[in-house]
Amino acid sequence: MQSKADISENELSLRCKQEDMNARRMLYERYGGVLMAICLRYTGNREEAEDVLHDGFLHIFESIKQFTYQGEGSLKAWLSRVMVNEALGFLRKRNAQTQQEVLLDEIPDMPDTEDTGFDGLPQSVLMRMISELPDGYRTIFNLYVFEDKSHKEIASMLGISERTSSSQFYRAKSLLMKKINEYRNKELTR
Repeated sequence: MQSKADISENELSLRCKQEDMNARRMLYERYGGVLMAICLRYTGNREEAEDVLHDGFLHIFESIKQFTYQGEGSLKAWLSRVMVNEALGFLRKRNAQTQQEVLLDEIPDMPDTEDTGFDGLPQSVLMRMISELPDGYRTIFNLYVFEDKSHKEIASMLGISERTSSSQFYRAKSLLMKKINEYRNKELTR
């Protein structure tokens, strides 16, 4: 039997299409960690992320026959897209869109002149800070930064206006910078 590292993405996808249980296990073992990270980025909560991951893999196994291999990396990209959509569906069910939006007065506007670099900030700390953002902010931040979606695309996906997407992204970024600056100040006083 081949090890999971020996099998190509193309062969793995073909075997999953044939409902090969060993291939499905290999797919989960190879990509589960990356896909779990996506779920955590969107839900901000391990238990909810595990639920999304589970449902996402069910969806993946149901729809893998629709996947078309387009070169190395295309399977991982397709799996990531499915998982992002699963996470967004979960968030839509959990929160009505109006509940996702935090009142604009709750977070003061911050000028863009502050240091926006993440130099020296551990990735685990940054990801924790992102997970602590309010749901609506975190969703838009993730779509814009990690999924490289435009505000027009985000607005269409979430059923909001481009202006709402843009303002929530700005406020997410401002809140994140506030958290980063507080973290750095705390580290300086140690």
